Amino acid sequence: MNRNIPDSLAVAVVTYNSADHLEALLDSLPAAAGSLTLSVLVVDNASSDDSVAVARRYPGVQVIQTGANLGYSGAINVARDHFGHTNLAILNPDLTLGPKCLEVLVHGLRGTVGISVPKLTAPDGEVFRDLRRESSVHGALGDAVFGDHWPMRPRWLTDDLRRPSDYDEPREVAWAGGAAWVVSAECNDRVGRWDDETFFLYSEETDYARRARGLGFTVRYDSDAYAMHHGGGSGTSAALLALLSVNRVRYFERYNGPVRTACFRAAVVLGHMLRASSVSGHRYALGIVANRRRWSELPTAETRIDTSGRSA
Repeated sequence: MNRNIPDSLAVAVVTYNSADHLEALLDSLPAAAGSLTLSVLVVDNASSDDSVAVARRYPGVQVIQTGANLGYSGAINVARDHFGHTNLAILNPDLTLGPKCLEVLVHGLRGTVGISVPKLTAPDGEVFRDLRRESSVHGALGDAVFGDHWPMRPRWLTDDLRRPSDYDEPREVAWAGGAAWVVSAECNDRVGRWDDETFFLYSEETDYARRARGLGFTVRYDSDAYAMHHGGGSGTSAALLALLSVNRVRYFERYNGPVRTACFRAAVVLGHMLRASSVSGHRYALGIVANRRRWSELPTAETRIDTSGRSA
């Protein structure tokens, strides 16, 4: 899997009502490219705001309007079909990339590395804890009970990499949040399409990384590449919180037996139960995750998302 480092990169930005953030991302791309030549494509999932108008103000930025909300994975597949065989950067619209971020990530695609991800920080400088281990029952239970409390708990009680030292140096990880990825052309070709039929939103990156690892590729976190992640660039709602948890269960079920999946799902339900009385959205998510017959209520590629809290 040795590759020559290319001098160009395809960039896919998936937008859904992202006008408030998109300009900052597009402004940051030239410095983030370093010595690379970028081909930039905005795939818009039927935004009702000015996302498309913002993108079209930038010379050289191409726009594809899907005409419907295809979800994150569906929009990525549109970009894959558009670009063909190439190294592909996949970016959330609510990012501001640091200087040479993309260049560093592309240069990290060496040896078995098929996916390269940067360090993400919040606007206040706090590091996003978005590096993950493979999902486990004991990790889900620890995260359900403790959440963001006791960050230095034993590693077996969380599926997240929570220690600050975990983010100090480059390292191999099982997967990372999908806000900013660079996927090698070889990995892009061999893993193939993102599973947009199962994962409309959330866990699509977990599944893709798992399939990539199954083909011998690795996921590399590079602390020398960094970006600011504002969060909420495409909205939040109780339905999305429920979808996040349901897709965690769907992913776990794909690779584990029924007994372990039942235990994992129980841990996820417990997490919502412990927060249902105090945190908005958890009561709704609890009812959805606990009742499989209600999973059909969640947003899919055939529905639009109302970020006020309802699917429509």
